[in-house]
This record gives sequence, structure tokens and C-alpha cells, in this order.
Amino acid sequence: MSTDSVIAGGRLDGPRHGFEVRSVHMSDALVQPLLDDLERTYLRLYASLLGEEVLREEMAHYSPEEFVAPDGDFVLVLDEGVPVAGGAFRLSVEPELGDPGFSRYPEAERGTDGRTVAPTAELKRIWTHDEHRRRGLARIVLTELEDRAAAAGYSRIYLTTGSRQPEAVGLYLRTGYTALFDTDVVRTDADGPLAFEKWMLPPV
Repeated sequence: MSTDSVIAGGRLDGPRHGFEVRSVHMSDALVQPLLDDLERTYLRLYASLLGEEVLREEMAHYSPEEFVAPDGDFVLVLDEGVPVAGGAFRLSVEPELGDPGFSRYPEAERGTDGRTVAPTAELKRIWTHDEHRRRGLARIVLTELEDRAAAAGYSRIYLTTGSRQPEAVGLYLRTGYTALFDTDVVRTDADGPLAFEKWMLPPV
């Protein structure tokens, strides 16, 4: 898929809208509304659990250079030049969460830190503007990131979300991600982040 593209299919009262999907550097001014809104959301949902300092440290944890080619990318969905959704991926290099026993390929070779040896992209900063929900934007973001990750040579995608974000959990399950936890058990804050994976190619 090209670096910049236009996708038709926004669902809003009446006419169809074209969305521009643009690859950007994390330092681009267009990214700031995404980062600011994510920080507000995380603080609203998790400040009482983790504390503001921990959450702000998490937001600043990743270097912008992790989200550039060849190992990563940062994409925005623009509606008439205004960012309405976005997300990023990077090379997964940290120990993973979740139970590999729930994986689609539990037999996949894994290292001592639990990560598969398969090239894995980790999704981060998935975001949709509050005023632009229910337009199919999150699916556009996921599809774009998956296509770009596959083109970059990744065979697997990994991500985490929180127990206080049931909408995100539902989105990932609906779009083909496998929960690395028992979905029949009610998840609580004590369970920590909820991990998901999606194989684009089976392990060799």
C-alpha cells in the first residue's frame, strides 16, 4: 500500500466521505491532537489505578524513531486535512503478556521472555477522535497498520489494551485478533493489560 492513500467509506449521515491515510513522523504537528487525546483518555480511565506520573511516563516511554521505517510506521486518517484517527506499530522487543496457550499457534517457537521468534509488530497509540466514532475509522486504522506491517515483513501482530476499555476489546475480537486470555472470565484491573495477537502468516 502506498504511503499516502485515499479510502472511501466513511459512514456519516448521507454522502460518502473520502479519508486520506498519511504516514507521518511522531513529531509531526498533526500527531499532537492524537497524543493529547490519548493522554486525557488514559488519565480519565486509569489515573485512579496507576497514578498520573506512571501514565505520563508510559506515554513518553517510546522513542519516535521506533515508529519509522523499516521497522515501524505511524499513520493518521485525515478527514479534509483534520486528523480523526490514527495508530502506529513498532518492532516488538519487550517481554509479552498473556498466556501463549490461548494462541492460534501455541506451538510457535518462543524465547525465554515469552515472545515468539516470528517477526512481530506491536501496535500502539490506536485512536479515534470522540466526535468521529462509528464511522469505521478504527477498522481503517487496523487494516492500514496490518497491511503496512505485512509489507515490512512481519508475520504476526501483538497488542495490549486495558480492562477498562471494553470497546477496544470488542473491536479486536471482531477484527480477527486472538485474545491471549480466557474471554469467558470477567477481567478486572488485577489482571493487568489484556494481550492480543493476530497471525498474518502461520509460523514456519
